[in-house]
Amino acid sequence: MARVREFDTEAAVEAAMSAFRRTGYEGTSVQDLVDATGVGRGSLYAAFESKEGLYLAAMDRYREQYALPLIEITRSGTPARELIREILVSLVDEIVRDGSRQACLIVSAAIERLPHDPEVAVRVRSTTSSLEDALAEMIGEAQMDGQLAGTRDARDLARFLMMTIHGLRVTGAINPDRRSLMAVAEVALGCLD
Repeated sequence: MARVREFDTEAAVEAAMSAFRRTGYEGTSVQDLVDATGVGRGSLYAAFESKEGLYLAAMDRYREQYALPLIEITRSGTPARELIREILVSLVDEIVRDGSRQACLIVSAAIERLPHDPEVAVRVRSTTSSLEDALAEMIGEAQMDGQLAGTRDARDLARFLMMTIHGLRVTGAINPDRRSLMAVAEVALGCLD
């Protein structure tokens, strides 16, 4: 008879996600995950099979928590320029509040794991492609109805905004200075003209 899982899997994934965001995949030991989750090593292995399995679950949770709501926001009907400003300002505020404690899991996975981990590569590419597609669709619609200038390709602008978002996260990890980060956000908004 199989044993009943005696811990909250979602809470464990959430705690592991925070640990991976603080110290990366390589910098987080299994003991760090045991300490962060409060779940024994054997139970973690039984539930997730490996550290990699828990990391993939954390990446999936990160997508659900951060990427999917952002995609939904792009479909809210809010004017595009206003919405992009809101996205960038919210990101800057989040970075400043957090300081340099927790990195973006997608950015750190792209740097640390993507080159040699096909499962991570699929998740990183899927998440970033979904976000880029949603931004490109929103920008294209805004260009067609005159909210935004149509002088630049919507897909190129979406890619530029994705690079800005990732760049803000990296820069914020180095120096979470709101004034500097907002200056970058304003330059990005100026590119929409």
